[in-house]
Amino acid sequence: MKTHKNSILVLIIVFAGSVMLSFITKLDKEMGGPWEVPAKYKAMKNTYKDDASLEKVGKMLYIKHCKSCHGGLGEGDGPKAASMKTGFRSLKSAEFQAQSDGVIYYQSFIGRDEMPNFESKVPEEEDRWAIVNYLRTLK
Repeated sequence: MKTHKNSILVLIIVFAGSVMLSFITKLDKEMGGPWEVPAKYKAMKNTYKDDASLEKVGKMLYIKHCKSCHGGLGEGDGPKAASMKTGFRSLKSAEFQAQSDGVIYYQSFIGRDEMPNFESKVPEEEDRWAIVNYLRTLK
């Protein structure tokens, strides 16, 4: 009987420890440093900014290409996020939303480090801006 109680206690300790480690691992991820965005992109204008019809297209493309890492609501909690070395900043944050459309475009399609280049996966300019427009709705 005593061995059975000890086994249960060991299982509880192992389970609690693994739960605690899962939180620590997520919190210990380093955030990427500041982006070096070329002036060309900083000055880039969103020529599709007032096209509300693109929101559905942007959402669909976000789900297809971005959700697996950035999560459904842009919080960086997609299923692939746990396997990344770098932590994700929220796409809803004031810091992210304060960036120009051109900077978001650069980050989203040129990428760096673990953020892949999506120029070939999203080749149409209108589709790229649709995603940028959709990211603006994640406030």
